[in-house]
Amino acid sequence: MTMAAALAGPDDRFDAARARLDFPCLHQTVHGRPLVYLDSATSAQKPQAVIDAVAGVLCHDYANIHRGVHTLSERATDLHEGAREKVRAFINAAERREVVFTRGGTEGINLVAQSYVRPRARPGDEVLITTMEHHANIVPWQLLGEQIGLKLVVAPINDDGELLLDALPGLISERTRLVSVPWVSNALGTINPVHDIVALAHARGVPVLIDACQAVQHIPVDVRELDCDFLVFSGHKIYGPSGIGVLYGKAELLEAMPPYQGGGDMILSVSFEGTEFNELPYKFEAGTPAIEAAVGLGAALDYLVGLGIDRVAAHEAELLADATRTLQQIPGLRIVGTARAKSSVLSFVMDELHPHDIGTLLDLDGVAVRTGHHCAMPVMTRLGVTATARASIGLYNTQGDIEALATSLRRITAMF
Repeated sequence: MTMAAALAGPDDRFDAARARLDFPCLHQTVHGRPLVYLDSATSAQKPQAVIDAVAGVLCHDYANIHRGVHTLSERATDLHEGAREKVRAFINAAERREVVFTRGGTEGINLVAQSYVRPRARPGDEVLITTMEHHANIVPWQLLGEQIGLKLVVAPINDDGELLLDALPGLISERTRLVSVPWVSNALGTINPVHDIVALAHARGVPVLIDACQAVQHIPVDVRELDCDFLVFSGHKIYGPSGIGVLYGKAELLEAMPPYQGGGDMILSVSFEGTEFNELPYKFEAGTPAIEAAVGLGAALDYLVGLGIDRVAAHEAELLADATRTLQQIPGLRIVGTARAKSSVLSFVMDELHPHDIGTLLDLDGVAVRTGHHCAMPVMTRLGVTATARASIGLYNTQGDIEALATSLRRITAMF
């Protein structure tokens, strides 16, 4: 048996060892050692339910969607739009038309930059972000700076990697067109107080975009309760396929935005004299979509909901706390990012060893972690490092994985 109630232990705690059985890629050896996968913040592994859903579309139901009248096209359309409804329910959006499928969180941010901010901004107008951003929430605004003279305002963090919330009111001005922040830092694991940020911005009449790429797999999301104006996330980080993501936007905002790209399926009619665009959400979905990936994302959400995201989050929090205590005892190892509120990420450095060397040596023991700047170079600079090794926890990780990581790191310490 897989999923849902089957994954409860005797005291109703989440049973990660049983959940792990649902993930075929985890059942292999690397360099003769059992794989310990601690890189889910980069891309999570896929459960069999997702693999079967994608394969099912490709084997039995694949055709282009929306405009076909034959049976396969109608089935594929129903599956694709059914996945959109699953996303709507998962984030509690008010309407299905508020869910736009994108190639990932990055495209969602770029869409908001070009379709929402650009038409409304004038030279000298501002977008407020934070020091802990992924490059995907920096570069699109810098491109707007080159295109229209938009200015980037950056909220500071402290040495623990926590946002200085008290600084935000002084950084929001009459020229602020958007506040765009991560719910969870990909490089540090810091959980930001997004409810407070939304309230602060809305009190000044400024809309808010939430980058939830590192949040939706760990934290229950309710966009209506949060009252954010936009929210983005990526499928591949929430146990779904790559090449698929979601932009949520309030319907009234999306209605007023021009299309981000032009092409097929985002139109109602086209002549050489002009084009009439399609209704929401299709006017933002030009071209043939990632049909099987959308269905796979829907299956991933079904899987996570079936497990119980609260139970998964409690399991991950317990593992993170244990891993933090364990790694702090290793001589010469320093954790980077020690915020009081964290989720599933441990970034660290070691004396005399470059993070890339740490990652290579861990791999020889079958332990997979991420190394580098994690597409977050400004926060590395702020905290005085060029790179870190990053272990990140998913629902399938166990206490044994943490012990394997610590054992390998102790061996590395002894070697040097």
